[in-house]
Amino acid sequence: MTLKSEMITKNRKDHLIDELKGKYFFEEKAEINGCCIKLITDDQMFKEMWQDNFKSMSEYIRPHGRIFALRDPEKEGMKLYYEPVSKTCFLYNCNYYGNVKSIALAIAGDFLEEYHSIHSRYSVHGAAIDVNGRGISLIAPSGTGKTTLSYGLLLDPKTRLVSDDWFYAQILGDLVVCRSSEKNVYIRASIKDTYPEFKKIISCTKLDDRDRGIIDIGGVLGNTKKADSSTLFNTVFLKRDYEDEVIYNMSVKEALDFLLANDFCNPHMLITNPRKISIRKKFFKEFFERTRIFMLNTIEKPEQSLERLRKLV
Repeated sequence: MTLKSEMITKNRKDHLIDELKGKYFFEEKAEINGCCIKLITDDQMFKEMWQDNFKSMSEYIRPHGRIFALRDPEKEGMKLYYEPVSKTCFLYNCNYYGNVKSIALAIAGDFLEEYHSIHSRYSVHGAAIDVNGRGISLIAPSGTGKTTLSYGLLLDPKTRLVSDDWFYAQILGDLVVCRSSEKNVYIRASIKDTYPEFKKIISCTKLDDRDRGIIDIGGVLGNTKKADSSTLFNTVFLKRDYEDEVIYNMSVKEALDFLLANDFCNPHMLITNPRKISIRKKFFKEFFERTRIFMLNTIEKPEQSLERLRKLV
């Protein structure tokens, strides 16, 4: 379930924090592409999955953003509040770690968008894979096969995973450099049905209520299959449209139009307003101008789509 955030004032944020005084919570800090994001939660599983998922950050570093993931029976259903000045989120009554992870990445993305510099970094909701030293990004709406194709490509020789779901990118001259967002991947257990290589590690991984768990991809395919960064040469969009071509080149304008029509292929953006859209359009225009762009229509069998993707890279 994708949550829409409700913006709150600094006074409301302070009031919500004051309500929590005197209570005990688990606290963990993560390093997310140079940002320190802090988790405060009363759910031990969230705390343990966060530790496995992200690189740790020193307790002496002041956080750039925070997420409170709490149970509150007085609040009906799941609620998500965001105070954008201090980058503080309140997530109530969530039993799905995927929301916690995605909100943490979105907070980091919001902070980086506001931290303007000559080498600004930006958030991309997509997979990034290094193929023999050349990076490929897969950007797609949910349900179009991004995960299946990412891990299928990763099983090939000389491929390394930067990120399977969310990465951060910098424009450096004529290059786009992508960087990983997480230490280990949050993966659905059903991946073992498609790729038997994952059966053993899934069988001994603690899963949440959505049958997902944190795994070390190096423990499955070897440590050489992980990469902290890569230079992107190709961008591949995915869609599923039985009335369109299977594969074709895209212009920068077509790529931007597709992103805008699909909310940047990111259902977890905390703030969407004209200013934020302008920032994201400017970044992605520069991003696409530096890569080859393709559309892969995943209407064929997964193995056929995977073979087409292999030929592209």
